[in-house]
Amino acid sequence: MSIKIIEDRLREYAPISQRDELNAIKEMAQEIALSALARAGFFSKAAFQGGSCLRIVHKLNRFSEDLDFILFDPDKTFVWESFLKALQLEFAMFDLEFQVLDRSKADQAIRTAFLKDTSFGKVLLLTHPRGPSDKQTIQIKLEIGTNPSAGSGYQKYYLDFPTMFSITAQDLPSLFASKSHALLCRPYVKGRDWFDFVWYVSKKVVPNYIHLQNALEQMGPWENQKIIVSKEWFIAALKNKIVTVEWQNAKKDIENFLRPNQREMLNLWGQDFFLAMVAKLADYLPEK
Repeated sequence: MSIKIIEDRLREYAPISQRDELNAIKEMAQEIALSALARAGFFSKAAFQGGSCLRIVHKLNRFSEDLDFILFDPDKTFVWESFLKALQLEFAMFDLEFQVLDRSKADQAIRTAFLKDTSFGKVLLLTHPRGPSDKQTIQIKLEIGTNPSAGSGYQKYYLDFPTMFSITAQDLPSLFASKSHALLCRPYVKGRDWFDFVWYVSKKVVPNYIHLQNALEQMGPWENQKIIVSKEWFIAALKNKIVTVEWQNAKKDIENFLRPNQREMLNLWGQDFFLAMVAKLADYLPEK
């Protein structure tokens, strides 16, 4: 492998600012990490999910910072160790000196690890060079759910950077269900969630109601309440959530993950806009 592969890919992004270039480098590092995990057999037991999955697999038009995964079956004994070694070796092939840090706790269902690199500015030919006061670090968080909610669907996808490889990811209905759980249950505002929500609605994706129902039963304000997720329930829950959101904070969260020419659309964001998006969703959702 050669660092030139990364430099050639970076030129395709045509970054127009330091922030834009840093996001592009981070995304390439995410793809290299996925390649390493695939070669290590990771996707025989787990699937890719979350915003980075939408971005890398489905070409969502925003950058993402974390790599999120879900085990196919519950496993309290899961550890990152062997996979982190594979990640470090993969990055070394590109002369990138990523540190791998396992921050998992055995009593938590979400196991967390971090990839951290300070070498990219030394080994890559950058369009926007960095001075001593500029950000010199890339950090990527990896999270995996070891107690997955039942009912998810999965699909195989093929990626071609840095080489051709295959991964398993949640299918789009299940990804939308997972995102809907985050939208309804996350105790703080994350604008990236709402950006993704608009994308799902624009693609007329129907959420996997069974997976969403199981996730709501497992964690959040509806835990153990045995609710039945239907179109009527889902639309009402989204409307109730939207009127509680501080949209200026939501905009601030998403800005850094958009290219400059995309940020103008944030002027539309507010309660009326998202209620209109829910109305569009209601137009195409089946009853069950």
